[in-house]
Amino acid sequence: MAKKLKAPWVKFYDNEKSHLEYPNFSAYKLIEYTASKHLNNYSYNYYGNRVTYHDFLKQIDEVARSLKALGVKEKDVVSICMPNTPEGVISFYAVNKIGAIASMIHPLSAENEIRDYLKVSKSTWLITIDFTFNKVNHIIDDTKVKKVITVSVAESMPKMMKSLYTASNVPKAIKSFNPLNYLNNIIIENNKNRIGWKDFIALGKSYTKEINDEFTGKEVAAILYSGGTTGTPKGVKLTNLNLNAGAMQNYERCANLNDKDKCLAIMPIFHGFGLTVCIHCVQYFGGESVLLPQFNAKTFDKIMKKYEPNLLIGVPTLFEAMTNNKGFDKMNLSYIKTVISGGDSLSPELKKKFDQWLIDHHSSSTLREGYGLTECCAASCLSPINHYKPGSIGIPYPDTYYKIVDIGTEKEVPYGTEGEIVITGPTVMDGYINNRKETKQTLRKHKDGYVWLHTGDSGYMDEDGYIFFKGRIKRMIITSGYCVYPNNIENVIDSDPNVRMSCVIGIPHPYKVTAPKAFIVLKDSAKDQEEVLASIKDRIEKNLARYSWPTAYEFRDELPKTKVGKVAYNVLIHEEEMKKNDEKYTPETGEILGQVDSIEDIQDKVEENKD
Repeated sequence: MAKKLKAPWVKFYDNEKSHLEYPNFSAYKLIEYTASKHLNNYSYNYYGNRVTYHDFLKQIDEVARSLKALGVKEKDVVSICMPNTPEGVISFYAVNKIGAIASMIHPLSAENEIRDYLKVSKSTWLITIDFTFNKVNHIIDDTKVKKVITVSVAESMPKMMKSLYTASNVPKAIKSFNPLNYLNNIIIENNKNRIGWKDFIALGKSYTKEINDEFTGKEVAAILYSGGTTGTPKGVKLTNLNLNAGAMQNYERCANLNDKDKCLAIMPIFHGFGLTVCIHCVQYFGGESVLLPQFNAKTFDKIMKKYEPNLLIGVPTLFEAMTNNKGFDKMNLSYIKTVISGGDSLSPELKKKFDQWLIDHHSSSTLREGYGLTECCAASCLSPINHYKPGSIGIPYPDTYYKIVDIGTEKEVPYGTEGEIVITGPTVMDGYINNRKETKQTLRKHKDGYVWLHTGDSGYMDEDGYIFFKGRIKRMIITSGYCVYPNNIENVIDSDPNVRMSCVIGIPHPYKVTAPKAFIVLKDSAKDQEEVLASIKDRIEKNLARYSWPTAYEFRDELPKTKVGKVAYNVLIHEEEMKKNDEKYTPETGEILGQVDSIEDIQDKVEENKD
């Protein structure tokens, strides 16, 4: 029998429950149940197209019927390669409603990455944003995918905005063709197994059979991708219970949200934070998710002014950019109730700076740091509203327990002693898909009778139960909230015939906080470095997602080594830390989609036409 676990942090909850009752049904059923209480509330807002919960449920049913008509069965894996559009969110819940599994893929992933995700998940169906289809088309024959459903980012835009968006993204040379088949000057390739969104929806009109939507909490609902404990991307299996517990716990710990409150859904749905917090949690409490498939830090003031969100969730780079955006000058942000930072470490200096910035803009909220990982639905620890401790990532969620163990063991260490952070609770994953070895290494049953998630992160807990994060035990790099794995980049660089070896580390970056830098040793030092670098960059761009591309390259004659002959990457990290960079930096556009034309510019045109 498992013994009772210590929870010294409970006394610091802000009138929150320390225990919740979790339903034994699907993620869809949770939304259907809570939506019935506020059918006339708005579920989501997409560039001014606001849809009520009543209509949202109808849209889910519509897509569920189309999936069934297409032949999707219970436990089939349906990959969703979408940014934050209504179709992406609707598809996720529709897949869940019929008992299939949603595998969430970053639409800017490279061809080989998409192929690997489809293969490891054994996906048989794919729903993707149309501009990603050409990449999919090049690798689809290597997978088990039967049909690919494509949809435009403009599909659910208001009519005038949709027209302007489509026109602005069609090359002049092909305007006589169907403009909906084009985006970013790319002609969408043909494939007999591709079906457009409208034709897909039409399939479901004739499907009149009753849909079985009764599924239990223990069944796998989604697959998200994470580095695991080895730094190699793995498919994380999250159950209905995991997702529902994550939604309920997040709402409880936020402590001050109500139905009709709005959340700015910047974090993408293929990211644990985006799916669990910005979507599932908000839909659970009857709030409104403001869906943004594209984000530009330079014009973020316009977004805030337009939507006035009550809940704002982002990575530290967002909050740094906000404080430097002159568009916020004299703006009243009193509508902001909760601000949460996740996905990367938040420095005490930035928190202090942003808290003062909030005060200066008439908001009574403070920046609260959250911590978690995909393996536990992205969030499992959060700073309390009224009991902040400098440098701490906060205290665990209800029914979630943390302890610190000696690295490489299962032995708990005393308060204040640094070790590996381990977690147990209802949001801890079911395991890694098709990878028993790493599942066994990451999920371990301790002598106390509980299964603990070994995070691969180091930190310590104080006597009050506050957690202090110290760093990654492995070499993973967090850049703008995304996980990047040095060995993946090194493998691509080393594949160049001119390269003898390489090493990638994370270096400080004024906007992304951390970014990859590659150190390269050539086989022939006399080789033209510019020519080789061009070849390496070409390989990087073809094989890796954009957010993982190195921002700096350095050629060396040799790399530092350890006594046993391994590359001493810590020496390189130390060297970079010693450098002083006095160059000024202008924050770049944080694009989710990477479109040529800014959606925000098109919104401005719509407003001008209204006037």
